Amino acid sequence: MSTTTAELLKGAAELFPDEVVTQAHVRHLDLPGAAGRFALITLDNGFDHTKPTTFGPASLANLNAAIDQVEKEAAEGGIVGVGITGKPFIFAVGADLKGVELLKHHEDALAIGKGGHEVFKRLSGLAVPTFAYYNGAAMGGGVEVGLHCTYRTVSKALPAFSLPEVFLGLVPGWGGCALLPNLIGADKAVSVIIENSLNQNRQLKGKQVFELGIADALFEGADFLEQSLIWTASVLTGSLTVERPEIDRAEGWDAAVARGRAIADSKVHGAAPAAYRALEIIAAAKDGNLQQGFDAEDTALADLIMGGELRSGIYSFNLVQKRAKRPAGAPDKNLARPVTKVGVVGAGLMASQLALLFLRRLEVPVVLTDIDQARVDKGVGYVHEEIDKLLLKGRVNQDKANRLKGLVSGVLDKAEGFSDADFIIEAVFEEIGVKQQVFAEVEAVAPAHAILATNTSSLSVSEMASKLKHPERVVGFHFFNPVAILPLLEIVRGEQTDDASLATAFGVAKKLKKTAVLVKDAPAFVVNRILTRFMGEIQNVIDEGTPVEVAEKGVEPLGLPMSPLVLLELVGPAIGLHVSETLNRAFPERFTVSPNLAAVVKAGKRGFYVYDSGKPELDPEVAALLKQGDTVLTEEQVRDRVLDAVAQEIGLMLDEGVVAEAQDIDLCLITGAGWPFHLGGITPYLDREGISERVNGKRFLAQGVASVPA
Repeated sequence: MSTTTAELLKGAAELFPDEVVTQAHVRHLDLPGAAGRFALITLDNGFDHTKPTTFGPASLANLNAAIDQVEKEAAEGGIVGVGITGKPFIFAVGADLKGVELLKHHEDALAIGKGGHEVFKRLSGLAVPTFAYYNGAAMGGGVEVGLHCTYRTVSKALPAFSLPEVFLGLVPGWGGCALLPNLIGADKAVSVIIENSLNQNRQLKGKQVFELGIADALFEGADFLEQSLIWTASVLTGSLTVERPEIDRAEGWDAAVARGRAIADSKVHGAAPAAYRALEIIAAAKDGNLQQGFDAEDTALADLIMGGELRSGIYSFNLVQKRAKRPAGAPDKNLARPVTKVGVVGAGLMASQLALLFLRRLEVPVVLTDIDQARVDKGVGYVHEEIDKLLLKGRVNQDKANRLKGLVSGVLDKAEGFSDADFIIEAVFEEIGVKQQVFAEVEAVAPAHAILATNTSSLSVSEMASKLKHPERVVGFHFFNPVAILPLLEIVRGEQTDDASLATAFGVAKKLKKTAVLVKDAPAFVVNRILTRFMGEIQNVIDEGTPVEVAEKGVEPLGLPMSPLVLLELVGPAIGLHVSETLNRAFPERFTVSPNLAAVVKAGKRGFYVYDSGKPELDPEVAALLKQGDTVLTEEQVRDRVLDAVAQEIGLMLDEGVVAEAQDIDLCLITGAGWPFHLGGITPYLDREGISERVNGKRFLAQGVASVPA
């Protein structure tokens, strides 16, 4: 089998010319307590320590050769066990995606799946027990190679552990779908493979890996390998017995698969196949037939590699992992000034959330101001309460909690609070006159070098700065709610914003761990402009006569995280109305103000729906308010109309230079609006569906970007 595997991998390696090859070094050691001679395989991509360890065909061939060596030693009685671990801080993070997206034929994709299986399952077929030591980040194939071992240990310091394939448009294809449910049960496996993936690729920590039963032992990071080897010796000598719970293969298994389908339906609405293919394999793994599961993984993996979802997922992944780290148009970072104190104008919920974020990430003094002491006290109190919650969850210790609380304060007098601040952000009422007045007051007391930032969602940054003596230091700093969760930060350059102010803004964004995108000072910037055009067309078809449920279902095939009117409820109808009014003033020919939405806001309604048993139903009071015409569209007509409008708006935004490239629009929607990874951003989707060319006469992206292979 080894020779066949070697030949298979040799052929596949020709398809991955740029693979960063992982070596599999074998060394021998004597286990503690005279437990015997032991072989330890270390995965390491050698010269390139800046990149995490991955598995391409050549890397799998190296591991296969290492297993050849230890297999012979085990058969001859020269070793009592085999372990596998990774280089410092990294175990292995899965398949080499750069190569996977180059595959053009189904048989080549099938060979990659079979190659991984053939190598990994040899670990479970050795004549001696095998051990995986998850010393650092483990994802995808890195997790799966360990699942093929007899035993596993994990480091408490492990920062990220996941099977992210469904998130990217694949299935765990080297044993994950078949092995994991047979190790920890179907319900826990569904949580790892489906639920975590579809919740923006949620990662597990080392302790969680142990508590789920994926690992048999948990050790501190400082001496992890040493403790793992001591534990290994105890297992091999019989002084320690590893016990695992019995797996429920009856109703519990079926219920877990049903739960997984409900999760997939709620997240992608049937629009992305990967989750459903993974669930089919998990369902079939109920009888414990692993080889049958491996074969199903091979087929599903090859089918999905050849599909558009993977290309889209990789495009999205590259945006958030690469482009996000090198923002297009950002000034030289050496121009940035240090920020040692932050001022926040306002103490409402948004301002308080911003204060908490700056406090946690920058760990510098943060001072809030507002129009009266009660508001100031409430804002500071919110920050204190949130820190206490972090303390209860073990996210901070008592000393750090005390220190953070000591760094936040509130004052009424802006001169007292901001005279030595380096960065001052306003989060007050969304009205241009109010914001101009606030900035005039702040400029009068702030140091000459201080950055004046606005969290406006749609107003002109240039107009806001126009009456100041130094408009060059005003910058847009638009966060997305919830501030602590959504990564996007639209950084807006006003007409007179200078490079030093902009560089400082980008430097602060990086410390805040936000995905910063440079945006031109244009109405509603990027996300709100596109979403308002999107939502505006939905509201238009409702106003014209299409039933609410038809309008909502029209865009359901996109697999968006929530329907348009549920999103409106999250944003707030009043805010949605305000942004639509702002854009209507700027572009009256394309942006309308829905009279029905205005009526809903005037009536004080928080949305269009009421919830019975958790399901949204049209609020009878809202239904009574609606005044509709007699033009009724089908779901397909709704979808075409909405997407045509979005394609037109994006084309205009690119022509106006709102962002550098279409990729920045995709990055904004993925990180600021939860646009699904499996769509690969909005512009590749519009390209693939032919909408871009129908509306604008050309594609947004170069041919082949996030496209489906022939």
